[in-house]
Amino acid sequence: MSEKPVKQTSSPEFEPDVVPRSLVRAGVHGSNLLKRSIMRVLSGGEPNPVSIKSMAKPFVSFTGKLATQPDTVILAQMRLLRDSTRFWSGLLSTSLGKKPLDVAEPEPGDGRFRDPAWSEALAFNVIKQAYLLSNRWIMDTIDDVRGLDPHSRRKLRFFTSQMTDALAPSNFILSNPEVLRTTIQTRGANLIRGLANLLRDLDEGSGPLPFRMSDPDAFAVGENLANTPGDVIYQNELMQLIQYRPTTKTVHRRPLLVVPPWINKYYILDLGEKKSFIRYWVEHGHTVFVISWVNPGPELAHKSFENYMLEGPIAAMDAIEKTTGERELNTVGYCIGGTLLGCTLAWLAARGDDRVKSATFLNSMLDFADVGDLEVFIDEDAISKLEKAMDKQGYLEGSSMAIAFNMLRANGLIWSFFVNNYLLGKDTAPFDLLYWNADATRMPATMHSFYLRNMYLHNRLGEPGGIELAGTPIDLGRVTTPSYFASAIEDHIAPWTSCYRGSRYLGGPVRFVLGGSGHIAGIINPPDRKKYGYRVNEENAPDPGAWLQGAQEFEGSWWPDWVAWAEQFGGGEVPARSAEEGKLPVIEPAPGAYVRG
Repeated sequence: MSEKPVKQTSSPEFEPDVVPRSLVRAGVHGSNLLKRSIMRVLSGGEPNPVSIKSMAKPFVSFTGKLATQPDTVILAQMRLLRDSTRFWSGLLSTSLGKKPLDVAEPEPGDGRFRDPAWSEALAFNVIKQAYLLSNRWIMDTIDDVRGLDPHSRRKLRFFTSQMTDALAPSNFILSNPEVLRTTIQTRGANLIRGLANLLRDLDEGSGPLPFRMSDPDAFAVGENLANTPGDVIYQNELMQLIQYRPTTKTVHRRPLLVVPPWINKYYILDLGEKKSFIRYWVEHGHTVFVISWVNPGPELAHKSFENYMLEGPIAAMDAIEKTTGERELNTVGYCIGGTLLGCTLAWLAARGDDRVKSATFLNSMLDFADVGDLEVFIDEDAISKLEKAMDKQGYLEGSSMAIAFNMLRANGLIWSFFVNNYLLGKDTAPFDLLYWNADATRMPATMHSFYLRNMYLHNRLGEPGGIELAGTPIDLGRVTTPSYFASAIEDHIAPWTSCYRGSRYLGGPVRFVLGGSGHIAGIINPPDRKKYGYRVNEENAPDPGAWLQGAQEFEGSWWPDWVAWAEQFGGGEVPARSAEEGKLPVIEPAPGAYVRG
């Protein structure tokens, strides 16, 4: 039986009953955690997919090169002396004039120092400025060392930032004004409650970072998430195919097949009524079919990337034709689902199959020459270590992927929750996007190894014949299907510049649209929210920078722009279709069993 969560009140004042209740919770979860730890040790532990060798190499290289560059050492010392002089002279001016010390500023979007005390209280202002100056000095020194290859320098900056982020004064009780103030006001009850939260998360969670990012009791798949009405009409080992019920009297003749990512679950496209892209498509007259991927276990370790193609979009296309009688269709792919869609289109083109009449790619990469911040996890050492870990259990655990993505934005996705949950002792607020983010899925070993090596490590997808699927070499240049690419300007997982370069591999007409925000919010941006805006350039310049410079900006969501573009590929109007009228039997109501696994 799960314990009743202790809700944070609006006032941080002392609550006499919080301490005994929190101590009871801590005792229960601490006991469970101890039992689990003992059992893990007795069973030989769990495989660790992190390559320590891959992490250590850039630091060893940096140290060796720095030792042979005395001019760089002298430059670093001079910079440190300059910054120290500015710091102490500024501190003197602050002491005399009561003006806040201001010699270094946080990066835009850094929310760690929002509390007014970081600027208004001298002690905390000094701590903040000293930290920011030191952090900047470290990164500048890394940039000054000559002879480091770009990959090693990027990894060095990344893993160094993980350490400096962890050592930020905002992460400690005595140096965080908000935490210290709350501790005094509650007489330490926040820390007792935070300890109970920590032990609860370690007990109930999995992986090295099991903290809660959203209230797990606030959402339920099939109720307030993934709740667009529909039916499962087909399934195999890898996926269930959902057909959504129409809300219009007539629909476009050509159905719409959606290929979501399998790194997370498909309902990122169906986050309740107000944020559902699936519902939006249905309301605009599309007969929508969505693939719901299974969460694979060790029994599916052998499933390959080509299995995902054949048992995913290819099987779905065949099922759609059987149930509707329509061979022609339109398609949408999101993230890795878009990468798979591009491979599928190239495979179909090689076989002379032209059933797909349009393709939409949402934050999807076909070119992997620059994969952004994820590059720090991509090299031979890291992938080899990951493959060894996957071989032991047949898959990559979803929490490993989640950790990697969270590390890319550690201050916002790790340390902010550490402070909120464990130092302030608060409960996490309901947030549908973060609930979905925590609902991670596993990756079959064979598929994931192929994906990492052929796409991320060697970038073979853009080479004609560089990849062979189901006995057929594929060439993206043979894809003449009209395509719509939607990317997000702040996407750190699928950089928009890489998505743009990949779009140019295709042989057909392309409309490229650049939305605001990041990997998720830039795509899940309903029109009624009137957020972010988007850019369009009718001239597809060879260079993404030139495209951006000539792009025209529009307010609000890009969704209506897609509707207008997709209209030309609808194939005319026909009476609305439902799963009950189709030629395949309904297996179960949406969202189906696979998404709950």
